Formats: sequence, structure tokens, C-alpha cells
Amino acid sequence: MDLSYTPDEQAFRAEVRSWLETHVPKTPLASFDTEAGFEQHREWEKTLASGNWGMVTWPEAYGGRGCNLIEWLIFEEEYYRAGAPGRVNQNGIFLLGPTLMEYGTPEQKARYLTKMASGEEIWAQGWSEPGAGSDMAAIRSTARREGDEYVINGQKIWSTRAVYADWVFCIFRTDPDSERHKGLSFIFVPLDAPGVTVRPIRQLDGLPGFAEIFFDDVRVPADNLLGDEGQGWRIAMATAGFERGLMLRSPARYKNTAKRLLELYRSRDNDILDLSIEDAVVRCYLDAEAYALSTYQTASRLVAGGSIGAEASCNKIFWSELDVLMHETALRLLGPQAELIDADQPPEAQGWQDGFLFSLAGPIYAGSNEIQRNIIAERMLGMPRA
Repeated sequence: MDLSYTPDEQAFRAEVRSWLETHVPKTPLASFDTEAGFEQHREWEKTLASGNWGMVTWPEAYGGRGCNLIEWLIFEEEYYRAGAPGRVNQNGIFLLGPTLMEYGTPEQKARYLTKMASGEEIWAQGWSEPGAGSDMAAIRSTARREGDEYVINGQKIWSTRAVYADWVFCIFRTDPDSERHKGLSFIFVPLDAPGVTVRPIRQLDGLPGFAEIFFDDVRVPADNLLGDEGQGWRIAMATAGFERGLMLRSPARYKNTAKRLLELYRSRDNDILDLSIEDAVVRCYLDAEAYALSTYQTASRLVAGGSIGAEASCNKIFWSELDVLMHETALRLLGPQAELIDADQPPEAQGWQDGFLFSLAGPIYAGSNEIQRNIIAERMLGMPRA
């Protein structure tokens, strides 16, 4: 394995670093779970798009740069190194965007992708329902075809960013006589359409990071259907692959957290009496490096024409549990001080409490880790179903 970068890749890294040093806001943006912060992050997305950095792997025609996955990993490393803002449109650019590339019509790609990359339209994901969380095949919300429209009824819940987003991509049951995985379709819905009601759900920090969405005879054009009617499960599984695979959680995110954890440890190493904390710091650092190397290996295989399948489930379990471990270790280092709010924390301690609370969702979203272990057992190890 060649772990060195080509001259072109090194030049690309230098270009990314230079642009980010010039454009990254000097003052951190407000949380995008607030209305003001959401709009600040939307403006940042527009700034990225001005340099065609909105989604570098997309074709230039859709606001990208046509980069390969290795270049995307380089971009992500520089993005986190620069302390750039979080991506408020991650549901769009990392999940729906690649799905549109694969299943969308030319008209749909032209209509949605450029505005997605620019932050002009922010997307939420509408899959989970009160009775269909990890078991997405239990979806009951319906979309009934009437001429050139679908009439939508039902409810979605735990929809990230939906409070302030512009659109939501959903799975609805279009065949009323169908069961389980059959008869589902993938449809786009504008969140300002008549009959749509969005109700915020407060997180542990009190901010409305999630929402429940109600659809009461909502009418959308039939052109908002992605793929063929009844193909929703297949398309959703492709989207879930992107969610669990490379794009949603780049290794740069965890290497940056591991670096911060090491800095926190060094600031407190004279006060540490429990050697198991030192062991945890070392493990976190090594696991973040291992995840990066594994991702580069996978990206190299994909660039060479390979594919990623059920092993995406391994990927998802690894990064989600690593995220929890890193933040738990940070709180152990902070001791009783970990319970203080950021305003009362020294600079090196700030952000760990919020990060810990968010990390607890990692083993649940993108498919719960219990379900991912079932997938690994059945599809990778060939074990029988229980």
C-alpha cells in the first residue's frame, strides 16, 4: 500500500488550505439548532459554493469540482484542521445528493443538486415514524396517486433539521395493499406546502434539533417521486449505505476529536490518578488513526472501480462507538468540572459536554448498532437468522 500523496494531491491540499484560511469565519457561528445559527450556517454554505467547495466530489455542473474520494478525504482533513463550521445541509449533500446522482432523472438533478450544494435549499430526512424506527419496513404514512399529483397523509418523527429546513425526503407507502418492504416510494416534499405541520422536538440541551412532521392531504407533483413507484425500499437502502459508509462521517472528524482529547489529557496529566484513563486516551487516538487508514483503503478501492456493501455496517458501528468513547474519556478527564456549562469551562474543556450528549445518538441513527450487527452476522459472516 502506497501511503504517500501525489504531487497533484499535495497541490490540491495547498489550495484547500489557502482558501479556508481566508474564508473560515473568525468567530464561531451560533448553533444551527437555533434560527439565527441556522441562517448563519446557510450563509456559510453559500460562501463554500462561491468557491465550488459545496460538495467537491460532485460534477462542476452541479456546483462541485469533480474530485475523487481521496481528494474528498484531503478536503475534509483541511476542513476540520481549519475549524470550519459544521455542515447544516449534511442530510442533503451527504445522503440525498449521492442518491439523486444514482436514481434521479436529468431534470431532477438539474433542479435540486445545485441549490443543495449552495445551501439555497436545506434538506431534512423523513423516514422514522412513531411505529417505524429501526424497522423502516413498518412505515404506514401514505402517498396516493391522483393524476399528476400524490396526496400524502401520515406522520414522521425524529427528523433532523426539519424545524428550519426547506425540504424533506421521505418514504411513503404508495400501494395500500402492500406489506413490509414492498409498495414503498421515495418522494420529496416542500416543508412549506399546505397541509404540512412541523413541530419541534427539544433535545437534551433544550434546542429543537429534531421535529415531528404531520401530513394532512398534502399535494405534491408526481415529478417529486425519485425512481419508480414501489422502488422506495431499494433507494432507501442505497441512501443508508451512504449514511453508514464514507460520506456522512469522514475520519477527519474523529482525528480532530482525538487531537483535542490528547490536548485535554496533556493539560491535566499531573492530576490523573486512574491509569485506565491514560489507556483510554491512547486507544482513542489509535482507533481514530485506524479508522482513517481503513477509510483511505476503502476509498482507494472505490476509486479503482470497486464497491462497498455490508461492510458499511462495520464502518458505522466503529465510528459511532469511537465517538462515544472519546467523549466519555474527555468527561472522565474533566471530572466534576464536566458538569459545568461551557461558559464556566476553560477553553480546552469547552464543547465536550455537548459533544458527549450528541455522541449518544450515534449508535442509534443511521440504523441502530444492534441492527448493524445483525447485518454483519447474516450478510458478512453467513450466520443463520435467530
